Amino acid sequence: MTPPNQRSAYGASLVRLGKQDSRVVALEADLGKSTQSAMFQAEFPDRYFQMGIAEQNMASTAAGFALAGMIPFMHSFAVFAAGRDYDQLRNSICVPKLPVRICGSSAGLSDFGDGKTHQGIEDAALMRALPNMTVLCPADAIEVEKMMDCLLEWKGPVYIRINRNDLPFVYPPDESYSIGKVTMLREGKHAAIFAAGVMVSKALEAAAALESEGISARVLDVGTLKPLDRDAIIRYAGGVGAIVTAEEHTVIGGLGSAVVEALRGVAHAPVEFVGIPDCFGISAARYDDLLKHFGLTSEAVSQAVRTLLQGRKK
Repeated sequence: MTPPNQRSAYGASLVRLGKQDSRVVALEADLGKSTQSAMFQAEFPDRYFQMGIAEQNMASTAAGFALAGMIPFMHSFAVFAAGRDYDQLRNSICVPKLPVRICGSSAGLSDFGDGKTHQGIEDAALMRALPNMTVLCPADAIEVEKMMDCLLEWKGPVYIRINRNDLPFVYPPDESYSIGKVTMLREGKHAAIFAAGVMVSKALEAAAALESEGISARVLDVGTLKPLDRDAIIRYAGGVGAIVTAEEHTVIGGLGSAVVEALRGVAHAPVEFVGIPDCFGISAARYDDLLKHFGLTSEAVSQAVRTLLQGRKK
């Protein structure tokens, strides 16, 4: 049974891949119990490499494993996995298009207690800017499992954002999946809400609230931030009076930017971003407190739709 926690689903999936393919190895930056790579260590101790608090060395070593024909999965908190080793990711992994899988755990604000130094709210922007990098942001643990199933054969490097906390199940278990797919979770005719990560569940809550007001909103799970299916974005953004993007990430360079980039050159409805403003995170006693503080709520999503639709809904 799939656990509600993305980290647990990730760790169990990594073990499953390790059983399927002996080329899978895991590298860890002294956070194995948190990232749940420790599950792989327990099952395959000879294929698990504790690198210490040294993400740069870990990325370079992962590149070496890939050059030797292995499929390395490297782990750290998202803020460190994307930022501390950026030069090594760029030059040693992305330039040669190596099949290194980077797990950015405790992404976004989900490490709520440790504050701005440990909260990766700009990691997707950094990774999207790297040529050859695939960027994944699962909505729940079910989507984590489906994404992991694609990573043995996927060409080139992959970055996956993993939330620290239990999240509601939203991805249909029987829905087919492929990297790059934009999945419609709810149909609607007045507005389109494109969401990623924890904000997919918030978008579904917003759509349900709007329905009671006579506003029909379609909800799209954009689990792949790069490569983005531009045709799907244009198709799902068509025929509505409002487009809202919702993400647990800075509004600069993340999902919102990707959607607007996809819509360039075509006529479309006005767009509003629901995300973290241009600032760092803060610490809090509870995850939900932080989401509320930064306006990452279902009400913020529904209000964005209402505002854009004023005088436009037919």
